Amino acid sequence: MNIKIQHSTFKIQHSKISITGSKSETNRLLLLQALFPNISIENASNSDDSVVMTKALTANHQPPTTNQNIDIHHAGTAMRFLTAYFAQKEGQKVVLTGSVRMQERPISILVNALKQLGADIQYVNNDGYPPIRIHGKKLTKNQVALPANVSSQYISALLLIAPKLQNGLELTLIGQITSIPYIKMTLALLNEIGTKTSFVGNVITVNHQPSTNNLQSITVESDWSSASYFYSIIALSEIGTEIKLSTFKRNSLQGDSALAKIYQDFGVETVFNIDKSITLTKKENHKHEAVNLDLNHSPDIAQTIVVTCFGLDIACHLSGLHTLKIKETDRLLALETELTKLGASISVSDHSLTLHSGAAPRQPLGQVVKTYQDHRMAMAFAPLAVRTNINIENAEVVSKSYPNFWQDLEQIGFNITKT
Repeated sequence: MNIKIQHSTFKIQHSKISITGSKSETNRLLLLQALFPNISIENASNSDDSVVMTKALTANHQPPTTNQNIDIHHAGTAMRFLTAYFAQKEGQKVVLTGSVRMQERPISILVNALKQLGADIQYVNNDGYPPIRIHGKKLTKNQVALPANVSSQYISALLLIAPKLQNGLELTLIGQITSIPYIKMTLALLNEIGTKTSFVGNVITVNHQPSTNNLQSITVESDWSSASYFYSIIALSEIGTEIKLSTFKRNSLQGDSALAKIYQDFGVETVFNIDKSITLTKKENHKHEAVNLDLNHSPDIAQTIVVTCFGLDIACHLSGLHTLKIKETDRLLALETELTKLGASISVSDHSLTLHSGAAPRQPLGQVVKTYQDHRMAMAFAPLAVRTNINIENAEVVSKSYPNFWQDLEQIGFNITKT
């Protein structure tokens, strides 16, 4: 499905969008729920990734079979988390596979770490990449080290299974740590179910916890990554434009909550309301002619920010983006390609992006923004409709994290045509 969003001037007022739970929190809790069945989850994400996680974990309730095939499609989080989960699931035999792109995304760092703990994992085709064959075993070793500068999901995958390891886990991180907020999110959720943890220097310790005592209901905060697209819309709109989003916390576990501070420089005010909603208001025009941000702790909002800067004709330099090379697509290359189509002057390296000012957004006749099977490419470019017509290819890809995205844009006044 392709869509065309017609440029129109509008004021979003008195509108409220309900954003479902964070995909990051939901997927962590789904794995913990599989380990500790007396956990219940409220406001879970309805994203494709969470649906895939839920379906895959039903294998937990079936008798072990020989090499049960589990296809997680494009869900990178599911691939990492489920690799660790099934590695410790004694007697379970599975083959984890995914889309063509998933089979190009490296997993050797996690597999090597699990093997240090005693896991039985083999590569089916290419060394270092899915699909992988896992024979679940009781993991008795409790010390492991791994590089910390690639993906925090490798780290979180190990931490999530740690309470069920016979001797807990002592995890040593080597080098600069990427996406610390996501690691802290994992540890906070472990603490919430009663697991004792510590994070001192580059060493994380998680104690063994055989069970949780009481039925626990955990409510997932709404997804700040999904909120980012509305921050972009408000930043690109006229002064006075506002929208309300639910449900968010001032003291969030999510690294992308940095949006509230970052978008102040774009003139967007965030008010935390008593009903746990937030109100975004365009209070003034952007404060600076250039933006320089290190997004090492929140790389998933890089696409949103650079498109906002392009729409406002603000130069920007974004660093700390090395993990974007191994996402659903090479996001840095994809941004360079698609923004250049629209008239931008942009350059990228393996870990950064630089956008120059002086190029107004334009939509050449017949040109469409490609999404590269990446949900964030589709959603990050959509706010440009505040300034110009925009055509987006394979727009259904948003279902990976935000299935209701296009309906929510129509609700606040975007003129969307599907083809």
